[in-house]
Amino acid sequence: MITTDADWLSAFFRLAVIGLELAGTLTILVGAALATWLFAKGARGGDGTEAYSAFRSALGRSILLGLEFLVAGDIVKSLVINPTLEDLIVLAGLVLVRTFLSISLGVEINGHWPWEETRMARDKARMAPDGPGPKDVVTARQTGEP
Repeated sequence: MITTDADWLSAFFRLAVIGLELAGTLTILVGAALATWLFAKGARGGDGTEAYSAFRSALGRSILLGLEFLVAGDIVKSLVINPTLEDLIVLAGLVLVRTFLSISLGVEINGHWPWEETRMARDKARMAPDGPGPKDVVTARQTGEP
């Protein structure tokens, strides 16, 4: 529990938790509705495969953003309003599940692991016509430049 005598502070944190949970739920619902609408619009246009891919991406992004809000609400609730050991264990479980979902959805959306982005960006820059060539990369590594 909050250990201050200020009732307004306790009420503020409770409203903040409700606001964060509502924002997370609405983000998921509105994102799902928007993704479905865009899918229907794209599928009607002819390219069902491209519309399906865009649908999955938009839906996954809305779920990820909604989960961020929901976890934020759980953090405030567990750490500020009711910091019991049981609530902290539940929070740890929620964070683990959210992390797993985030990585899984990120792989589904982007088609690669999150930690591969740096390597992919480096490979793309290396292959760019005006980017550094293999000789420039070797020279940069020898001098310690990025």
